[in-house]
Amino acid sequence: MRVLPLCLLALSLTGCSLLQKPSEPISSSGTQSKAEPAQAKPAPRPLPVKLYTNAEDLVSKPFRDLGEVSGDDCQSSNQDSPPNINTARKNMQIRASYMKANAVLLHKCEIVTNSQGCYRQAICQGSALKVSAQ
Repeated sequence: MRVLPLCLLALSLTGCSLLQKPSEPISSSGTQSKAEPAQAKPAPRPLPVKLYTNAEDLVSKPFRDLGEVSGDDCQSSNQDSPPNINTARKNMQIRASYMKANAVLLHKCEIVTNSQGCYRQAICQGSALKVSAQ
């Protein structure tokens, strides 16, 4: 009776080793015969986006409105960490940078309860702007 569990264990270990890919042999010269694979470039970082909370700050600056933009932070359940308005604001700025904006005029930030898929959610909305240097 002791032989059966030992045989099953040996068989399962052998079966797992068959799934391994064989390693490539090391050449005796010490150099690789294959070319090194090109390393992937890291994703470009989003451009910094300035946050304007007051429209009066834009009075003397020429700008172009690129459209509405929003950001959010979701608390999935009651046990998760609460939503953070700063995170929602940062997500809004990142989305604005993907629109080639360099500024955002903040309209409002609020915390909403019982939204779809979230227990509570922080939402920020604003306008993505391309502010020209004078």
